[in-house]
Amino acid sequence: MIFLAYRLAVGGVRAVSPLLSAGDSKLARGIAGRRHAHGLLRSWGRTLRDPERPLLWFHAPSVGEGLQAQAVIRAVLERRPEIQIVYTFFSPSAEDLARRMNADVATYLPWDLRGPSRAALEALRPDLLAFTKTEVWPVLAATADEAGVPVAIVGATVPEGAGRMRWPARTLLRSTWGRLAVACANTEEDAARLARLGVRGEAIRITGDPGIDSAARRFGSADPGARYLAPFRARTRPTVVAGSTWPADEAVLLPGLVEARRRLPSLRVLIAPHEPDDRHVGALLASLRGMGWSAARLAEVEASGTADDVDAVVVDRVGVLAHLYGIGDVSFVGGGFHDAGLHSVLEPAAAGTPVVFGPKHRNARAAGELVASGGARVATDSGDFAEIVSGWLSDHEERKRIGRVAREYIVAHLGAAERSADILLETIGRAGARSGTR
Repeated sequence: MIFLAYRLAVGGVRAVSPLLSAGDSKLARGIAGRRHAHGLLRSWGRTLRDPERPLLWFHAPSVGEGLQAQAVIRAVLERRPEIQIVYTFFSPSAEDLARRMNADVATYLPWDLRGPSRAALEALRPDLLAFTKTEVWPVLAATADEAGVPVAIVGATVPEGAGRMRWPARTLLRSTWGRLAVACANTEEDAARLARLGVRGEAIRITGDPGIDSAARRFGSADPGARYLAPFRARTRPTVVAGSTWPADEAVLLPGLVEARRRLPSLRVLIAPHEPDDRHVGALLASLRGMGWSAARLAEVEASGTADDVDAVVVDRVGVLAHLYGIGDVSFVGGGFHDAGLHSVLEPAAAGTPVVFGPKHRNARAAGELVASGGARVATDSGDFAEIVSGWLSDHEERKRIGRVAREYIVAHLGAAERSADILLETIGRAGARSGTR
């Protein structure tokens, strides 16, 4: 009954999708993408699918999961470059990443209904369907399993108290979890919770978090001479880089920065809002200027080639944050002052900077582990933030030591992408052996 209600709900949204897809909002873009996704996949499958080559269909809902998928896809192709890759996503925020994904075709996930799922699977004929981190779509997974396509999840994590551990999600998805041929868990705790969700014991493997490999690679690929980085390297100042901030974070961050600047007048800050649209960027600039900062957009600093007269920079684009962390002395990660969850602490840790964030970080295991290791601290309010940041910036040796601890956490956890890729390739090989192909 619950599963039927789910399918009716998805079908209802699909029925009104022509109305919901009007306009350029994130909701409209996402609905429009899903309306046309199964047609695009079916067209590609019929015209460009090479039946002599294995095909891996990878789904990741948004940017964070997409970066995990990207690391595993890269490792798969390093081992088997002939494999074709289909990449699907759910959130409009992942559109830019999808364009940069090393995939033969990338688009939104089709509607999670029998018709669109079956049409896409029949056209693509994948050797494996892999989900990422938390998201397994029940109808697509069931349709794939019934068609003989093994289903996997990589980077799988189930935080304590996760909604899918409770009714009705646990009841709705138990048969879905039970269909998984492979579940690459981040930790032993994740493995135990996957088993409680219904994943068969023989399907569970502990591989680590491929997002760590992705973060290390992104930071390592930074070009020190990039035009948007050069102005900050030309004349160094004590610098805080605040990434993926929301208004709830900024309500704590901005007063804290004012107090830190009172103690360290040469302080510079770069703030990268999670959604760098004109409205949010403009509001941040106005707030900073009202607090006495000389503030500019990153595009303005890049165009002028200098940041000498700028104390606060608001990042007005996506795709550069991992590299910007490298010019900071201290990093702040947003999301810890609202209930939607802390963003990734992996990129600033890979940059070797001390990391500070808000108290709401239960969803982010790496954050807790960084705090426990001494590579990060939790700020409870603006005064606490100012105290932590001022202390770090005033003690060069201690700041470098904490940064090394953060970086060592990353180094100690590398290799999950390669381990996950090996398991996926083993699964593809077994599926091919059973079908008498490849």
